[in-house]
Amino acid sequence: MSATSHQQHRRRRTYALVATAAGLATVGALAAALPATASPEAGKGGHGHGHHTGRYQDVQLLSFNDLHGNLEPPSGSSGRVTELQADGTTKTIDAGGVEYLATHLRQARAGKKYSVTAAGGDMVGASPLISGLFHDEPTIEALNKLKLDVTSVGNHEFDEGSKELARLQNGGCHPTDGCYADEKFKGADFPYLAANVLNEKSGKPILKPYWVWKKKDVKIGFIGVTLENTPGVVSAEGVKGLKFKDEVETINKYAKELQRQGVKSIVALIHEGGFPASTSYNYDCDSGSAGSGVSGPIVDIAKNVSPSVDALVTGHTHNAYVCTIPDPSGKPRMVTSASSFGRLYTDTTLTYDRHTGDIARTSVKSANHVVSRDVTKAPDMTALISKWNTLAAPIGNRPIGYISADITTAGTESPLGDLIADAQLAYGKELDPETDLALMNPGGIRAPLTYAAKGAEGDGVVTYAEGFTVQPFSNTVNLQSLTGAQLIQVLKEQVSGTNAASPKILQISAGLTYTLDLTKSGADRVVTDSIKLNGAAIDPAATYRVAMNNFLAGGGDGFTTLGQGTNPLVGTDDLTVLQNYLTANSTPASPIAPPAADRITVVQ
Repeated sequence: MSATSHQQHRRRRTYALVATAAGLATVGALAAALPATASPEAGKGGHGHGHHTGRYQDVQLLSFNDLHGNLEPPSGSSGRVTELQADGTTKTIDAGGVEYLATHLRQARAGKKYSVTAAGGDMVGASPLISGLFHDEPTIEALNKLKLDVTSVGNHEFDEGSKELARLQNGGCHPTDGCYADEKFKGADFPYLAANVLNEKSGKPILKPYWVWKKKDVKIGFIGVTLENTPGVVSAEGVKGLKFKDEVETINKYAKELQRQGVKSIVALIHEGGFPASTSYNYDCDSGSAGSGVSGPIVDIAKNVSPSVDALVTGHTHNAYVCTIPDPSGKPRMVTSASSFGRLYTDTTLTYDRHTGDIARTSVKSANHVVSRDVTKAPDMTALISKWNTLAAPIGNRPIGYISADITTAGTESPLGDLIADAQLAYGKELDPETDLALMNPGGIRAPLTYAAKGAEGDGVVTYAEGFTVQPFSNTVNLQSLTGAQLIQVLKEQVSGTNAASPKILQISAGLTYTLDLTKSGADRVVTDSIKLNGAAIDPAATYRVAMNNFLAGGGDGFTTLGQGTNPLVGTDDLTVLQNYLTANSTPASPIAPPAADRITVVQ
C-alpha cells in the first residue's frame, strides 16, 4: 500500500450548493407543559400507581450533523461557536473534537434509561488528513465508539460513489488501498438511511429507508433522506446509477408505512437545512422578535412533511438552530440542526404516550449544547486518534513539490497568496474551462513555505504535512458566477464596509490586476478604472466565472457580494488543489520560484 495510492483517492470532485460553516445557531422550545392527563411520574421514566408503568415516558434524542471527519478539534473559526450573553454581548467558545464530543454525549446520557443518538448526514467527506487519507474509516470507528444509533446519508457520503458508501456501512477492506494496520474494517455499527436514494434499475432504496428504535414497549421510527439535489452537488461518477427523489414525498410515503406497522412516533433525519437569523447559537428562535426565526429550504420541507412526523433533525447548511415550524395541520413541530464539525450537539426530549404510541408534541423540548473543550478527553478517542495519526505520518512526510526559495506570506499581496490563487485557478479550469480568475482570503494562509528542510526531506522539498500546515481548514474550492459589476464591488469590499478600518486584501490569480491607492479613503482606495483581466477592463455587464474557497463563497470576511454568486459548483479540498498544482509544476531539477507578487499596484 503505497503513499501515492493514499493520495490518489483524494481527487474527489464534489459539486455542491455553498453554505456558511461559521457555527451559527438558535435555540427554541415548544411549550414544556405535559398533557393535562399526564400522571405525576410523566416525563420521569418512573412508574404510576402500584407496579404499573406510567403513561408517559421521556425519551432523550441526542443528535448532531455534518461532522465531516473532524476527529481532532477543528482549527480557527471552524472550531468556535458564538454565544449570546445575558447583557446582549457575544463571546466565542472553542468547540469540537471527538475526544470532547464523546465525553459530552456520555455525560448527557448518564441516568437516561431511554436515550437514542441520531445524526443528519455528512458524517464523512471533505474530511481532514487523519480521516480522509483512509477513506474515512477512522470516522466510522469513532462514530461506533460514540454509540451513534442511526444517521441519514448526506451528499458527501456519495463523494466516492455508492459502492464505497456500502463498504462504509458493511465493512471490508478498500478495493484499491486494501486494509490499514493489518486490520479488516468492520464497517458502521449503525444504519445509514437513504429513503430517497434509489437504484435506477431496481427503483429501490440503495440502503434502508427507515429504522425503528425499540426500548421495552417504546418504539420510535427514523426515516433518513438527503437533499433531492444531490446529483447537482456531487460528481457524476459519485451518483452514477442513482436516482434522488423529493424529500417530502419520500418522508410522507415511509411515515405511512411505519404507521401501518404500528409505529406512531416518527423522527425524520433530513440532510437539508436552513439559515438562522442570528449568529449566536443560543438566541431564541421562537421569540417572534426582530432577528428571530429561520429561513431556507428546510422551512418549506417542514411545512409539508406529514403531521405524523414528530420532529425533524436536519443539516447540510452547517448552521445551528432549534426552532418550531408549523406542520401542515398548523401545529408547531421541532426542527433542529447542530452546526458542523462536532462543535454542538442537540438534546431533545420526546415524551412518548404509551396509550397512543405517539409523541406528545406539546411536551417536546430541545436545545443545542456546546462541545466545549473544558471537559476530560475520552481516553478511547485519544487512542483512536493516536493510532491513525501514526499511520498518517508516512503520508505527511511525502514530497508534494519543490521550491527554489522561501515562498512567504509577507506583504499586501504575498508570493504564497499568488501561488495558492494560481493553483485554484488551474483547478477551476479543470472543473469548468470557462473559469476566469481565483480569489483567496489571506487569513486562510496559515504559514509560509520554507526552503530549509524541517526534517530529513532535504532543502527545497515541500512535504504533504507542510502543505497541510499552510491550508489546514479543509475548505473546498468552489466556482460561482459573478457579474463584472459584482466583481468590482468585491474588490472594493476589501477596503470598505466592515473592512474599512482593517483592509482584507484578497490574493489574486495571474491575469487580474488593479491599483490600490492607500492615499484615498473607503472604497475609492480600489481604483475602478485600473481593474483589468488579462489586460482588458472588467465589463460590468459581463459574467465571470470565479474560483474561491467555501469560506469566501459564503460571504466570509465581509465579502457579502461573494455570497450572491450564482451557478455554484463545489470541488475538492483546497489542500489537494495546492498539492496537485505543486506536483504538476515542479521537480527537483526545476523547482517553483516565488511569484513576483506584482499583480496589485500599491500607492502609499
